[in-house]
Amino acid sequence: MALIASRIATIPALLAQHRRLGVLLLLGLAAVYPFVVRTYFLSLAIEVLIFAIFAMSLDLLLGYTGLVSLGHAAFFGIGAYLAAYLSSRHELALHLTSNLLVTLPVVVAGTPLAAMLIGFFVLRTRGIYFLMVTLAMAQMLFSIAISWAHVTGGSDGLTGVPTAPTIVIGPLGYEFASRESFYFLTLGLFLAVFWLLRRIVDSPFGWTLRGIRENEARLSALGYNTFRYKMQAYVIAGAVAGVSGALLAHYFGIASPDNLYWSTSGEALIMVIAGGAGTLTGPVLGAATVRLLRNLASTYTERWETLVGLTFILFVIFAPSGLIGLLRGQRERRE
Repeated sequence: MALIASRIATIPALLAQHRRLGVLLLLGLAAVYPFVVRTYFLSLAIEVLIFAIFAMSLDLLLGYTGLVSLGHAAFFGIGAYLAAYLSSRHELALHLTSNLLVTLPVVVAGTPLAAMLIGFFVLRTRGIYFLMVTLAMAQMLFSIAISWAHVTGGSDGLTGVPTAPTIVIGPLGYEFASRESFYFLTLGLFLAVFWLLRRIVDSPFGWTLRGIRENEARLSALGYNTFRYKMQAYVIAGAVAGVSGALLAHYFGIASPDNLYWSTSGEALIMVIAGGAGTLTGPVLGAATVRLLRNLASTYTERWETLVGLTFILFVIFAPSGLIGLLRGQRERRE
């Protein structure tokens, strides 16, 4: 009996060790991926990583705080336009060019300010009203981007964004000119965001957000300032979404009004739901599913949107907890 008990006691350590081995294996595969695939699949991976960052930022609101937003593309678009304006239209653009040590801090500072301003109004609503107000705010920004042509480029967007961002420190600098180097830049930012959000959701602050999602009235009765917590989550989510928008602007060389449109928010919402809300891994799987299915289906049929729509209807019916729910269910059945 003592031997059995000792073996049982080692199970958590073995599971933790295997989890670490799995993470190391995934990191190893990610490191060799750009050297064993064609350029097309490398480009797909970059898109997936960018939209995974965007989806994780929305999941902080939807999955952890219970805020269903259809206007999250506002911060995605603001990040894209800030990066594009600094690197292509600003009078100091020739000096700043695409130095990420300049553009990313501006994005990380600018999108939270926008989130604070928007959140001051939208976080005073709940439920369907919150969803509609966030949608309205994003559509207002979309309209401004279309009409303010001399700043935003109008319907054509801001073009001329350098597709080879740089990191410059004094006389030293590095240019992410190749697809492989841009992939590693995106992968590095993805891992940094994932680690940061993991620390946030596992902290007392993150558990408070879960409490707001489950029963905000009870937390208010216990003395928690739920508006302040929701505002902080909204600001963090806005900053992360802005980083993904800036990456997309550099990747495609343009900041488009479509980045602000409600369909972009809807696509991120689908990613979170399809992957599994309330988990950081779920939005990553959802981003991969949505972007890969969209690209592969459009290759084989002109009616790819119908195929994608049917696929997500099936997700809602048969996998309401997303891909993470399916994987967990299979693991529990095996055990």
